[in-house]
Amino acid sequence: MTERIRATYLVETPLAPAEVAEVMAGEQSCGTFTRVEGETDALRERARAVVEQIRPLDSVAEPALPNAWLQRKGIGGPYRRFEVRIAFPVDNIGANLPTLAATVAGNLYDLGEATGLRLESLTLPAAYRARFAFPAQGIAGTRRLTGVDQGAMVGTIHKPNVGMSSRETAALVARLCAAGVDFIKDDEVCADPAHAPLAERVPAVMAAVRAHQERTGKHVMVAFNISDETEAMLRHAELIEREGGSCAMVSLNWCGFSAVQTLRRHTRLALHGHRNGYGAMSRHPLLGIGFGAYQALWRLAGVDHMHVHGLQGKFAQHDEEVIESARACYTPLTSGADDAVLPAFSSGQWAGTVPATWNAIGRDDLLFMAGGGILAHPGGAAAGVTSLRQAWAAVRAGTSLQDAAQEAPELAAALQFFSNR
Repeated sequence: MTERIRATYLVETPLAPAEVAEVMAGEQSCGTFTRVEGETDALRERARAVVEQIRPLDSVAEPALPNAWLQRKGIGGPYRRFEVRIAFPVDNIGANLPTLAATVAGNLYDLGEATGLRLESLTLPAAYRARFAFPAQGIAGTRRLTGVDQGAMVGTIHKPNVGMSSRETAALVARLCAAGVDFIKDDEVCADPAHAPLAERVPAVMAAVRAHQERTGKHVMVAFNISDETEAMLRHAELIEREGGSCAMVSLNWCGFSAVQTLRRHTRLALHGHRNGYGAMSRHPLLGIGFGAYQALWRLAGVDHMHVHGLQGKFAQHDEEVIESARACYTPLTSGADDAVLPAFSSGQWAGTVPATWNAIGRDDLLFMAGGGILAHPGGAAAGVTSLRQAWAAVRAGTSLQDAAQEAPELAAALQFFSNR
């Protein structure tokens, strides 16, 4: 029997759902809007995608998205919404990540028959998943590299985001290492700027990291933003490795699948996957791609960490979406696969958001990143880090932050300073 990749979509249309589902299956496999010469029954049997399930949902009076094709035909509402699962033959695609993405998330978005379409999830055969990269470090490797055997890994981000020289950045890293963080990352808008090029910044920063490690035995993982053309990223990764670094950050959406796959094949560095721009793909409930499918594609590229935003944070996502995203990172792509990736929580995080994170996730195999929550603490960065660790210790012990703060001055200061911000 032909192995198949299964994709689940949310669709809106004024037409018959079964007819639209068949159009989707044909458009993304062997067909077009009509049967053509050479499209034999044998070819269709072998190569055509198959509609496996349609689940009706609700109907609405107005379309989610404009549609000139339907307007030209004079077709209006009501607009039916349904969930559909389509199975695509593996042999159509092969171990080709860009083509997999183009198949499950390509021209479907432009179909005239749909007024809304969103890819929600992917299910892969185990043998197919095995043809792609696995995390080089993942959760266990990141814990080993940072020396954090248990508890949440506490991280931060360079602030200011841009503008500091290589020497100033290295000085900040030295202060953050001394403050007790496990992880430091560049911002997505700071990659190879004129004022702090990677050729200078990486050696300067790693000198500070190595000095701290020599004094304390602690290796702080630094995620250098190497987002660039593919060849440049390979050079940057080699520089990080020569300087004793352990992590590189990539803006996934803008570097692309092929670049990240090539990077994965050439380095054992932990790849910190930053999803900036994902909101353009996901914020509309009937357009784009849900995180379940999104993270599955990027995990096939071999990333080790995935951003999921943060609970009670500064961005637009509902907390439930953040929770589902983190759980997706922990879930094997196929049964028994050892391919979980580390969810990175960020955006407006501080000690006060720790309880929501713990209560929702129930584990501390995560990277908890706070920029202002550390660097803006009234007692300084070290107090900010301590307040986070105090908060994590409290929630793991089943103690409220208010009770814990009575014997934890750094936590008490954080609660007083950040609560109304």
